[in-house]
Amino acid sequence: MPNLDHEIKTYLRQMDRSFYMDELKEFASYDEPIPIGHEQTISQPSLVLDMTLALDLQRDSKVLEIGTGSGFQTAVLAAFAETVYTIERIEALHSRAKERLHEAGFSNIHFKLDDGSVGWPENATYDRIMVTAAAVEVPAELLEQLAPNGKMVIPVGTSFLQELLLITKDAKGNIQKEVIDQVRFVPLKGKYEY
Repeated sequence: MPNLDHEIKTYLRQMDRSFYMDELKEFASYDEPIPIGHEQTISQPSLVLDMTLALDLQRDSKVLEIGTGSGFQTAVLAAFAETVYTIERIEALHSRAKERLHEAGFSNIHFKLDDGSVGWPENATYDRIMVTAAAVEVPAELLEQLAPNGKMVIPVGTSFLQELLLITKDAKGNIQKEVIDQVRFVPLKGKYEY
């Protein structure tokens, strides 16, 4: 499979982040998180890039995203994967992201309004899982829904500081964890909330 890193970097550089924001659009070009209401943020582009590259997307990847938020990260995933299943628990964000992503021309995204902490078992397994909210531990349900040879990126820790983890499951189902960075994300609500 060809490496998509260069294409992903180019795509992100060309994206208009303000399209995924309702307010504070004048700050869209800043490389920092911006509030989007409901105590949520749109991540800074450099972190979206790092997380996406760590996920090692393939053109035929079936991706689960926990935390649709503004739809910004969802758009990056959908541009390079075959299918994206994305879950958002806040109805206003879910509806707005769905609207935006349809307007942007995506037809390979499935949306669910729900608590994403236990994943989306009906459509499992997933080649890649992207979690954009911090859990106190890696949810067992997400590990189960990760396909053999799959990868998951997830922030894990306390409200003050989290480790951004790359979880890899090998063909036999063995799990490996690697710390990518220290980050600070909004909390994952539900079963794995800190």
